[in-house]
Amino acid sequence: MNTTIAELPTTALRFVDTAFTNFEKLPGSAIVIRYIRSSYQDDPIRSIIEAFLLIFAVRYLLAPSYSTNKAKLPLLSEEEIDELVEDWTPEPLAAVETDFEKLENDRRPIIVGPSAPRSKLSNGRTIVNLANYNHYNLANHPDLMQKAINTVRTYGVGPCSAPGFYGTQDVHMRSEADIAAHLGTPACIIYAQSFSTISSVLPAFCKRGDVIVADRSVNFAIRKGIQISRSIIRWYDHNDMQDLERVLQRVVKEGQGKPLTRRFIVTEGLFETIGDMSNLPKLIDLKMKYKFRLILDETWSYGILGRAGRGITEHQNVDPQSVDLIIGGLAGALASGGGFCAGTAEVVEHQRLNSAAYTYSAALPALLATTASESVALLQEQPEIIQALSENIKVLWAQLDPRSEWMRCTSDAANPVMILVLKQEHVYQRSLDVVDQENLLQDVVDEVG
Repeated sequence: MNTTIAELPTTALRFVDTAFTNFEKLPGSAIVIRYIRSSYQDDPIRSIIEAFLLIFAVRYLLAPSYSTNKAKLPLLSEEEIDELVEDWTPEPLAAVETDFEKLENDRRPIIVGPSAPRSKLSNGRTIVNLANYNHYNLANHPDLMQKAINTVRTYGVGPCSAPGFYGTQDVHMRSEADIAAHLGTPACIIYAQSFSTISSVLPAFCKRGDVIVADRSVNFAIRKGIQISRSIIRWYDHNDMQDLERVLQRVVKEGQGKPLTRRFIVTEGLFETIGDMSNLPKLIDLKMKYKFRLILDETWSYGILGRAGRGITEHQNVDPQSVDLIIGGLAGALASGGGFCAGTAEVVEHQRLNSAAYTYSAALPALLATTASESVALLQEQPEIIQALSENIKVLWAQLDPRSEWMRCTSDAANPVMILVLKQEHVYQRSLDVVDQENLLQDVVDEVG
């Protein structure tokens, strides 16, 4: 049953009337009363919310304040502090080593001194080191080492800031210009980490709603960049140009009648997981035919392929400016660190503000920027070292018996990284699962070492 104003107790009515009369005597009360009445008539929920916020604000202002004055904090004596420190047990940084892990670690060969083609182990043996990317042994080049030392003495160990603030130094600008000139592109930008280069470049250009057509065998860094971009992903069979054209035709057909979106083809020069090489001329043809942009990751081919180490564009006689973005690494054959992205000036400048790894990471240390420039110059001045690497690859290929029942190499004949895998027929005949295959390959590694 609803209660009317007439049914309220006389005392309550008299109290409300007195309070309202006294409130009307306050200056500006007429404005407040008119606002409340109009607000209640139009939207009573709004009045309730505003009243709640007003009560919360008043309560917050009247709440007791808290002070961080040290004088009010309890004081501890030196003995009490020592007792608390002794009672505190920190969590271990790593799990306790198991007996199996200890046995495995004791068997692992430990290199003493620099990693080189011939390395010395802790047990006194000298071995041929086939397990590194120091293909030209530039990491131990005396001139490069001395120039790196001189750079540290001049610039210090690191810039300690992002490139967009005060992390960019003249050596960084020189490295970018040297790499761009080496590749034959208008501009270049260098990153502090090789892995985060491609995984940051992709989200800088590929956004939600864009389309990425990628090779199924691209490396993990590319996959992370694709994932971060949140673009629409279409995969094509590894190095299958016919399947790529089929996917491109499907994407174009699906996009008819819809708003235009950016569309990209993403692949590698030398594939990290397989070791074989892309068909770049065919990729360029398909890119032009279906109006896609091409993003090429040359992390494992730059400094390796071509007469002057310019990568797959030089190796397959393709104009580098026909590739929209060329991404490469400086941490492998060039014995430096970081990565780069080369392209037009607009492509490079866009990344300086929109690429997360460039904007939010400290710049490449000056000594590594100098090493990158000097390594690029060395490849151009002494092309015979690239030819020597090519000869070494041929010699090593000659040691692989194609009639082997067990193993086969999936790498391209120009790739210094030779990926050996078990033949599928051998795996099927002996019903080897993943663990069995890993153990078998580890036995091969142990026998070689």
